[in-house]
Amino acid sequence: MELSVVYSRASAGMDAPLVQVETHLANGLPAFHIVGLPATAVRESKDRVRSALLNSHFQFPDRRITVNLAPADLPKEGGRFDLAIALGILAASGQLPADKLPQYEFLSELALDGRLRGSPAVITATQCCTKAGRSLVTAPTCGPAAAAVPHSEVIVADDLLTLCAHLAGRATLTPCQGLTPATESSNHPDLADVIGQPLACRVLEVAASGGHHLLLSGPPGTGKTLLASRLPGILPPMDGAQAITHAALQDLSGDAATLCYRRPFRQPHHSASAAALVGGGGRPMPGEISLAHGGVLFLDELPEFNRQVLETLREPLESGEITLSRARHRLTYPARFQLVAAMNPCPCGYLGDRDHHCRCTPDQVQRYRQRISGPLLDRIDLQLEVQRISAGDLLKGGVRGEPSSVVRERVSACQQRQRERQGCTNDALHSQALMDACQLDRQGEQLLTTAADNLHLSMRAVHRLLRVARTLADMQGCDKVAQPHLAEALAYRRL
Repeated sequence: MELSVVYSRASAGMDAPLVQVETHLANGLPAFHIVGLPATAVRESKDRVRSALLNSHFQFPDRRITVNLAPADLPKEGGRFDLAIALGILAASGQLPADKLPQYEFLSELALDGRLRGSPAVITATQCCTKAGRSLVTAPTCGPAAAAVPHSEVIVADDLLTLCAHLAGRATLTPCQGLTPATESSNHPDLADVIGQPLACRVLEVAASGGHHLLLSGPPGTGKTLLASRLPGILPPMDGAQAITHAALQDLSGDAATLCYRRPFRQPHHSASAAALVGGGGRPMPGEISLAHGGVLFLDELPEFNRQVLETLREPLESGEITLSRARHRLTYPARFQLVAAMNPCPCGYLGDRDHHCRCTPDQVQRYRQRISGPLLDRIDLQLEVQRISAGDLLKGGVRGEPSSVVRERVSACQQRQRERQGCTNDALHSQALMDACQLDRQGEQLLTTAADNLHLSMRAVHRLLRVARTLADMQGCDKVAQPHLAEALAYRRL
């Protein structure tokens, strides 16, 4: 047999297109050509494959070898095709039976001595491979992460010789076991650590119950960062699908993939670029908003971020995903996160502080706040001014917040009520579904109309106001949104 076909997978964001590695041996002067839009790392696989075959005690054919990576118009990058190319050469030259090859897809780089090395984006490849009804063969370092995909079968081998013995029926490799979920020791900080901020704790619970975005404003040292870091701890754990998606995004970004059901918490520095925040590069990689998918993105010192960087958040906050377009790539990554931002009220930080005198002029305060655009501020549902607590309350241990475990149970019950009623949490309600879930009585309609006219609220702000009111009603177990719920929701839009 002088022609063989072996299956592998390319990487295209959250997708992994099928690649057929076609190998043909022909008579003529010895040569080795790889076609099918290969990148430099793929073209260099010729030398890795040659050395791996020879060091694994196989014969490298002294013939004209042509390897086609189909489809030809799909860019191929990295060393992920090394194993498939090596097996294709062995099958085409008759050194390996080809009858079992269609059952598998192969994804691994080869060392010069024939050992299998890990490749990125193995989780997305496993998801696509499982849908196609085939098993994935990869390196031991990638096996546990890939095997965490539900209903998948992942085979790992230490080296090329061991794998060939399995394919030839002379040995048997058992399927790999998936990652073990992270233990409870990695929980987020507890809400009980917060002292003397009952209103802020209340707003955190509202944000968690409905999936709402939150802006905390106040003088330095009032506990804004402390409060923000407690939000993931009162959110319900991620389900299996969300955990796999988060692990896949970690894998795509180059981090070690971990299977963990706790919510991610990302805190980029205010010097972060737009590419770091939303993703980018020659081949777009996931950014901080995608790595925070299903969890919390915390932006401390919000006005210190570049305004153009902040503006890139506007579309993901609405759609829950980010599309990155380049000359040869157009990739979409999930980005459904909760935004929590913190800022000082003015450049010096002490505007409105009862213990310090503000040194800023009105023009300085105006320019400082204008660093945050109106459209971005319009998308933040809850806006709270955090006040300073006295040293006496801090030392005497004043009123503490409830333990995160207690609040998390209430948040879980509230979100479950929302899913049973409308199939999603309140932050995902749009247009008619929102109107159906927030039917107001006469007093409520009058209050909302008056507030919208006097405060010049946009239609987006009105919709977000209704979502928060719906969450407040759910927290109290009410079927309908009443006037007190609307009034409290209005109080949370002070900025």
